[in-house]
Amino acid sequence: MIKILITGAKSYIGTSFADYLAQPEFAGMYQVDTLDMIGDAWRSYDFSGYDAVYHVAGIAHSDNGKISEERAKLYYAVNTDLTVECAKRAKEAGVKQFIFMSSAIVYGDSAPIGKEKLITRETPVNPANCYGDSKVQAENGLRPLDSDSFKVVILRPPMIFGKGSKGNFPLLSKLARKLPIFPKVKNCRSMLYIGNLVEFVRLMVENGEQGTFWPQNPQYSNTSEVIATIAKAHGKRCVLIPGLGWALKLLALATGLVNKAFGNLAYDQAMSVYKDPYQKFSLQEAIERTER
Repeated sequence: MIKILITGAKSYIGTSFADYLAQPEFAGMYQVDTLDMIGDAWRSYDFSGYDAVYHVAGIAHSDNGKISEERAKLYYAVNTDLTVECAKRAKEAGVKQFIFMSSAIVYGDSAPIGKEKLITRETPVNPANCYGDSKVQAENGLRPLDSDSFKVVILRPPMIFGKGSKGNFPLLSKLARKLPIFPKVKNCRSMLYIGNLVEFVRLMVENGEQGTFWPQNPQYSNTSEVIATIAKAHGKRCVLIPGLGWALKLLALATGLVNKAFGNLAYDQAMSVYKDPYQKFSLQEAIERTER
């Protein structure tokens, strides 16, 4: 039986992973425990005996515009310092593998509407804010710990969505259920359904992987088409109207949320290919399961 410790209690991703491994098909294969990283109590926890630590604790980026110096310090304290300290304690305890949830945010913001942004393996990190930089600094702090006996896995997923998820997807769902028409915007985004992510993480553990990985859905997403698909899943019709992209461009000048949802940010599909299949759900299936 493989023993896995999820560091970060009550997180959407951590809880989804634990629930996935609790399914009957994996009976007797995994023991999963969760450790709350808030406060200092975790520092007295015994990490020994675990095969893998899946570190999901962190502060998500929800600030649009300038953030305070105090908030910036918190990003680094939690996303960087806590991550590295946790990994060091895991290594000292003899844990074999440490999986870190980084993010596509390390490559900076989405390109504005109308401009392409395709990320390849050769694309350098270029964080646009302290949240992205806190993830980069965490990666930099983890790499020196990597060894044959302590394998470090860095995951850089794009936008993650699924039933109960937070972020931009619930906003798109709300729009899809309320608006009968919507601008038809040409954009290309990588996304990752939670059902595909949890299988990918399971394979990371099962195969004892190490290195940097870029999991994503098998198809790219067009935000306007996603909205139309969500509407259809609710038995509604959202007509996409060409030629209204200018309205979103104007709105983008006022809020960064528009470019986050309708801008362009895609991974080259070649960099997301893995030796074992993990993309169990197509984009349409993922949306339908999310909107049930």
